[in-house]
Amino acid sequence: MPFYPRSLSVLPACRRPWRCLLSLMLLVGAAGCTAPARALDSKELAFAGQNYRVVRLNLKRDALSLHWRDPQSGQPFGSIETLRQWGEARGQRLLFAANAGIYDRQWAPLGLHVENGKTVIPLNLAHGNPASGNFSLLPNGVFVIYPDGHAAVRTSQAFKADHKPAQWATQSGPMLLIDGQLNEQFIDDSSSLKWRSGVCVKTPTEVIFAVSEAPVNFHTFGRLFRDRLGCRDALYLDGSISQLYVDGEGYAGAPAFMVKPYAGIFAVFATP
Repeated sequence: MPFYPRSLSVLPACRRPWRCLLSLMLLVGAAGCTAPARALDSKELAFAGQNYRVVRLNLKRDALSLHWRDPQSGQPFGSIETLRQWGEARGQRLLFAANAGIYDRQWAPLGLHVENGKTVIPLNLAHGNPASGNFSLLPNGVFVIYPDGHAAVRTSQAFKADHKPAQWATQSGPMLLIDGQLNEQFIDDSSSLKWRSGVCVKTPTEVIFAVSEAPVNFHTFGRLFRDRLGCRDALYLDGSISQLYVDGEGYAGAPAFMVKPYAGIFAVFATP
């Protein structure tokens, strides 16, 4: 008596083999359509007595984008959850999200903001009082993805001098690392402790986001990128309100009651 594998027992007996083969192909295709979205490289790392959530993106595979307002309504997304629902309504599953650069009291980006090649807010080179906010703790910088798909973290002055068009970009500050060196403004034993998020570009197509799971100072956060993650240039994104979202894992970073509306949100969507 012939043996039939159990995996094929769902198929009815068929006198025409090609029909059985077609039925099997349809079943496999249907299963592929409902497969869960792939997992990103997301890990919890310990460094200097604190835990951090670290997400590595490969820009050859992970289409990182930046969002501020709904293109149709013009209303700011404000939250990662609103952006997730917006994508879901368009058949796009949100795999990753993080708040972008620092913004002003009107909930608008304080510096450069480029979405899909369009400069929404120009580069801000104003020299403010460092006591008035982190953006004025110089040098500040730009995280940029160029039209060729390569990314970089540059000081704001260096970005201006490059004269290169951006596909996606956010300006924030201060710079955490500049050519492998900690920002000279940072104090080793500073008592300014906050939840903090940042980004670096390990290679032109490898981007690393990190958020602290507890309040830390700038010096320790900068050393995370240099000594633990092996980055040479890194940019601070924001503090106290910063969170990362990873599909299947939820949120990491600041507790929910600390979070306020975001002006810019990084995202990686998966399209079925």
